[in-house]
Amino acid sequence: MPIAAGTRFGPYEIISAAGAGGMGEVYRAKDTRLDRIVAVKVLHSDLANNPEKRQRFEREARSISTLAHPHICTLHDIGHQDGVDYLVLEYLEGETLEKKLEKGWLPTREVLKHSIELADALDQAHRQGIIHRDIKPGNIMLTKSGVKLMDFGLAKLKSHPTPMADALTEMTSDKKLTTEGTILGTFQYMAPEQLEGREADARTDIFAFGEVLYEMATGRPAFYGRTKASLIAAILSTEPAEISSLQPASPPALNRIVQACLAKDPADRLQTAHDLKLQLRWLTELGPPASPALARAGGRKWVALAWTLAAILPLLAIAVTWGYFRSHQTPPPRILSFVPAPEGSTIELDGDSAGPPVISPDGRDLAFVAASGGKRQIWLRAMDSPNAQALPDTDGGSFPFWSPDSRSIAFFANRTLKRLDLPSGSALSICEAPSGRGGAWGKDGVIVFAPEFRTGLFRVSASGGVPVPVTTVDRSKHSSHRWPFFLPDGQHFLYLAVTHGSPKGPNSVVYVSSIDGKQNQMLVRSVANPGYASGYLLFMRENTLMAQRFDPDRRRLEGEPVVVATGVRNDISTWHGAFDASETLLAYVAGKYTKSRLTWLDRSGKEIGTLASTDFWSGYFKGFRISPQADRVAVEVGDPPDIWIYNISRGVGTRFTFTPGIEQLPVWSPDGSQIIFSSDQHGHSDLYRKATNGSGAEELLLESDRIKEPQDYSPDGRYLLYAQEGDIWALPLFGERRPFPVVQSPFSESLAAFSPDGRWVAYSSDESGATEIYVVPFSPPGSGAAANSMRGGKWQVSTSGGVLPFWRRDGKELLYTDLAETSVMSAEVSITGSEFKIGPVRQLLKLPRQVGIDMVPDGRRFLMRAPGQEPPGPVTVVTSWTSGLSQK
Repeated sequence: MPIAAGTRFGPYEIISAAGAGGMGEVYRAKDTRLDRIVAVKVLHSDLANNPEKRQRFEREARSISTLAHPHICTLHDIGHQDGVDYLVLEYLEGETLEKKLEKGWLPTREVLKHSIELADALDQAHRQGIIHRDIKPGNIMLTKSGVKLMDFGLAKLKSHPTPMADALTEMTSDKKLTTEGTILGTFQYMAPEQLEGREADARTDIFAFGEVLYEMATGRPAFYGRTKASLIAAILSTEPAEISSLQPASPPALNRIVQACLAKDPADRLQTAHDLKLQLRWLTELGPPASPALARAGGRKWVALAWTLAAILPLLAIAVTWGYFRSHQTPPPRILSFVPAPEGSTIELDGDSAGPPVISPDGRDLAFVAASGGKRQIWLRAMDSPNAQALPDTDGGSFPFWSPDSRSIAFFANRTLKRLDLPSGSALSICEAPSGRGGAWGKDGVIVFAPEFRTGLFRVSASGGVPVPVTTVDRSKHSSHRWPFFLPDGQHFLYLAVTHGSPKGPNSVVYVSSIDGKQNQMLVRSVANPGYASGYLLFMRENTLMAQRFDPDRRRLEGEPVVVATGVRNDISTWHGAFDASETLLAYVAGKYTKSRLTWLDRSGKEIGTLASTDFWSGYFKGFRISPQADRVAVEVGDPPDIWIYNISRGVGTRFTFTPGIEQLPVWSPDGSQIIFSSDQHGHSDLYRKATNGSGAEELLLESDRIKEPQDYSPDGRYLLYAQEGDIWALPLFGERRPFPVVQSPFSESLAAFSPDGRWVAYSSDESGATEIYVVPFSPPGSGAAANSMRGGKWQVSTSGGVLPFWRRDGKELLYTDLAETSVMSAEVSITGSEFKIGPVRQLLKLPRQVGIDMVPDGRRFLMRAPGQEPPGPVTVVTSWTSGLSQK
C-alpha cells in the first residue's frame, strides 16, 4: 500500500512517491533534522517476511555504507519502524540512462564522459571487494553533477559467492522482456558466466559495462533475442555488430574497448575497472579519427581496398583538378543551421553574467551560458548532437572561453577565474577575478584575461598562479581593457579598449598587443569584442558584424571591411557582441533593439501603463528607484548613464546629473529631498549627495579607490547602506561619518535594503553556494544594549535562490526576485521581540524575462524596465562563412 504524504520514519517525513521497483517503493522525503531532501526506499510489505528479500535489502545497505564516491548514490541511514524496513539515500534529480536512451544514441563526447565516471565508480566498489552484478541503464542516473550508480541490492562481497539459482531469483524487475509477475533477471546485461551458473567477479561487471557502453554509442542493445532463450543464446555465442557500422563517426578505438569488455571468457576481458577507466581517458585524448571508414578497414580487406583505389585514383585526380578550377569560379555555398536554447532555458547574452556562444577551436562543440529554473550554468552542445548538456560545477559561470586543444573550458564564477577539463572533472580555481570581462587561452598554457571591468589585462598560467599585468590602461583615453582574443602564433592577442564615460567616442578601439606587453598597435574603431578566424578580423559596428582581411603575422589590415551578418545581438552594457568563429563555422545570435520602456504592473503581473519610453541607441533606461512618496522615479539613462528624475503623474523627465562620468545607483532620502548616487568623475566610484530640486552642487560623501555602490537610506535618514567589494557597509550621515561593516564575510554580499522600521537589513549573499536572501539586525556601534542584544542573529528568507530584496511599507512583506530575475517572490514576515519570523514564500508575479523592477512603498504596483531587445532567438551557425566575402 502506498505511504501517505506526511508519514514519518524517524526524522524523515514523506513528501511524495518517487518511483517503484521489484523490491519496494522509493519516496521523496525531508530530513527534518538537517533540512534536506532525501530518498526513502521502503521494502514491500509482502516481502518483509521473506528472509531472502530482507537479506538483499540489508545487503544493499551494507554495500553502499562502505562506499563514498561522487558517482555512487550515497546511503545516509537505515531503519526499521512499525514493521517497515527502509533505507535513506541521497535524493537524485535527473533521469535514468534507460530513459535517456529511449531518445536514441548519445554523442561520443557524452558517451565518454558518462562511461569514465561509471568506470571510476566501479573501480572504487571493486577495490572495496564489492561486485555490483546488476549494471544496466536503469540503475544509472544522469544528474547535473554527473553519473550516479544506484541499486546495490544484488551486490556481493568477494568472499560470499552466490549460486546461479540464487542470482536469478534476486534479479530486479525490468521493462524489457517482462512477463506476468516477477521475472527472473535482467538478461540483457548478464555476463556468460552468470548465465552458466559460475561465480561472478569484477569482470562480470565489466561485461555488463561493455553492454551499457555499446547501447549508449549505438542506441541499441549489444545482444538481441525475441525470447529469453534466444537472448541467452546470443549472449553466449554471438558478437554484436561493430559500433562503427552503426555510427560511422564514432572513433574505432571505442569499438575495440567495447570488444575487450564483451569477451565471452572473463580471462580475455579487460581485467579491472581501473584499466577500463584509463583506456577511456586515453580515448578522450585522441583527436577525431582522420577517416572512420578507413579506420574500420583492416585485415583481409586491405587488398580489395588497394585494387579499388588503384582503379579510381586516376578518375579521382581528374575530379579533384576539375573541382579545383570550379572552386575558383564558384565559392562553396554558405549553409545556415539553427541551434535552439536547451528546453526550458534561455541563453544569457546580456549583463555581467552573460555567456554568448563560443565555438571550440576544432569546430566540434558550442559552449554558452543558459539559465533554467533560476540556475545559471555553462552548457555544451556537440555539433553532431541534437541535445545540449549542462556542465557540472559551472553554477554561476559567465563568459566561457576554450583551450587551444578544445579539451578544457575556462570561465568566471564566484569572483574567480576557473577551468573545467572535459569530458569530466571538477572546476579548478586559477586566480581571483572579481568581475571578469573576458579571457583568451594561448597555446603555451597562458591565459590573458580582464579580472575586473576597470582594469588592464593580466596573464596567468592555466594551471593557476599569481596574475602578471600585460597592459596598462591610459586613464587619459580609456577606463577598461577587455575581451582579449589570441592570434594563431599564441604570442599576440586582440583586445578592446573603451572609455566608460564616452564609449562611442573616438578612443574606443580594437588593439593588437604582445603577451610580453612590449607591442601595442591600434587596428580599428569598435565598441565590442574583436575576433579572428580564417584570415579575417571580426568586429562590430552597432549590431552589424564586420570582417576585414588581416595578416596575423605582420598584424596588418588589408582591403576594406565587409558585412558578415546584420542584426547581431550586441550588449552595450558590457560591449560584447554575441558572435564567435572558427576556421569553417560562424555562430551568432540575432537580436533586434526596440524602445526602452518603463512600464507599470499590478500585483498579478498585468501591464497597466507606461511611465516613459526612449529610443534604445540614443538613451536606454538602466537602473531606477521609486521615491518614498511614490511621486517620482530616479532613472539611469544612456551610455554612459546620467540620472534623470521622472514625474510619475506627468511622465516628464528632467536631467539631474551633468558630469561627463558615470552617474548611477540613485537612492532617495526618506523625505524625497535628496538623492545619493555613485559617480566616477574622479576616476573611481565615489558617493555623492544632491538636492532633488536641483539647487546647489553635489556633495562628496565618501571617496576612496574601492568600488562603492549605494544601496538604501535608513528610514530616519541617519545612515546609508552601500556595497563595497562584496561586503555591506553603513555610512553615518552625521558626525565624523566613519563607515562600519554591517555584513562582512569571505562571501559576496550586495543589494541591501532597510526594513521600514530601520531595525533590519535584507541582502543577498552567495555563502551557501547559491545566491539567497538573508536578514540581519541593524545595530550600529554604540546603539545601546537593546540593539546589541540582537547582534549575531541571521535568517535565511529564500530557499531556491534570490536577489534584489525590497520591503512593503508596513514591514509585513519582504519581496525579492529569483536568480534569473524572471519572478517576484513574496514572503510574509513578522517580528517578536528580537526574533525575525518568516512565513510562507510564494511566487507573486512572473516577469517576461530578466528585467529591472522596483515596487511602490505600499506594494500595490511595480515599475518594470521592459526589455530593450527582442527575446534572443536560436544560435545561427553558418558553415563556409567566409564564402564570397572576398567578392563583396
